[in-house]
Amino acid sequence: MAGRMATQQDTAAAAGTGAPAGAKTGTPAETETAAETGTRTPAETGAGTAADGLNDTAVHNAVHTAVRTLRASGAALAQLAGGLGTAAMALGVLFLLAVTAVASLVGVGLLLAPLVLRALHALAGRERARLARRGPEVIAPEPPPTRLRLALVDATTRRELRWLGRHATSGLLLGLLGVLLPVMAVRDTAFPLYWRLMPRNATATSLGFGSAHSWPDALAVTLLGVGWIAILLGLAPGMARLQAGPGRRLLAAGPDTDLSLRVAELTATRAAALDAHATELRRIERALHDGTQNRLVSVTVLLGAARRQMARDPSRADEILERAQSAAEQALAELRSVSRSILPPVLDDRGLAGALSGLAANCAVPCRIDVDVPERCAASVEATTYFVVAEALTNIAKHSAAASATVTVRARGGRLRLTVTDDGRGGADEDGGSGLTGIRRRVAAHDGTLRLASPPGGPTTLEVDLPCGS
Repeated sequence: MAGRMATQQDTAAAAGTGAPAGAKTGTPAETETAAETGTRTPAETGAGTAADGLNDTAVHNAVHTAVRTLRASGAALAQLAGGLGTAAMALGVLFLLAVTAVASLVGVGLLLAPLVLRALHALAGRERARLARRGPEVIAPEPPPTRLRLALVDATTRRELRWLGRHATSGLLLGLLGVLLPVMAVRDTAFPLYWRLMPRNATATSLGFGSAHSWPDALAVTLLGVGWIAILLGLAPGMARLQAGPGRRLLAAGPDTDLSLRVAELTATRAAALDAHATELRRIERALHDGTQNRLVSVTVLLGAARRQMARDPSRADEILERAQSAAEQALAELRSVSRSILPPVLDDRGLAGALSGLAANCAVPCRIDVDVPERCAASVEATTYFVVAEALTNIAKHSAAASATVTVRARGGRLRLTVTDDGRGGADEDGGSGLTGIRRRVAAHDGTLRLASPPGGPTTLEVDLPCGS
């Protein structure tokens, strides 16, 4: 009786500790056993698992935030460095404008004005292309005039001049900060690694003042480097937006600009893309209908004949089955050929350079491949490049009577430039059924350009310009 009362008192004391109703706190025997053996009760195990899950989620979120911040800062620093290049050129054009304005007082500057205006417009176009690689496209207005009298009253020229002044000053300063701050951060953060190798009383910090005579002084310089890193992580994206802001506002087409030409160009590009897609579907349908389907029909007929011959002449059935197997293998080969023509797997396996090397190796004309593409382009762009080179090499082997061919691929400034040349007889014509029309449609579908130079007697040069990321 006394033992039962003691047990009830212990249970009441446990209930008075604030345990929620219905919670699995464990029996006293389980609690004593867990205390003696050092193991956790089921309730403690569940609470620990929940806490571990929360900790894992917090760590994952922290890592994701850190990686996203680092990527944003790296992209911003690259944008600031690219803007530094155009800002330096803007400073040069601004100097030429000042010299031209002064020389115009004696009449000499009037002769230099068209040249300086062309330089201004070219630099503005370069900045639009740079901004388009880092964000939304900056739609250019109609080409501004280069004659001085017309340029003085042209709204586009005035907007470009305003951008030139801002980019040559604030844009240059922001670009310099984007290049110097990482150098200063690395220099000051790593200072304890080399401070003993520096001359006595040498400047310790990247700011040009202070000297380190002890380890605490060196660690103080490291703290300054950590501060530079914090500034980069926090302010670099804003600095990049501040540098790009004048260009996006002043170099874009104004609200009163007629964009009908651009709309017509995009409409034509869309129509070319749809035509190329329809042509590709028809080609695939023909390949499946005329090749693979016929092979499969033959397999079906032969298998039926073999089944009927099994009861009459088994040896004859074996011969028919061999023919059915051969037809099935041919159908499988044709299916592989069709699948490779849709998106060649060699592009994923070996990249653009390896895929083009394979085309050159299979070409009947000796072909040299020169590919310099530091980063992978969009899969559709690489596929278009592959098919353009394949069609071009096929035309060279069939029609040019060339002794050699060269394929050159370069990726610069967000554009992929392809050049295919041969020393054949020339005279290539898009209307001659050589496949050049299909190449032009493929290129136009990516808003690219194609130029063909093939005078009689040769040589023939095919140039294709594609955006890397379309």
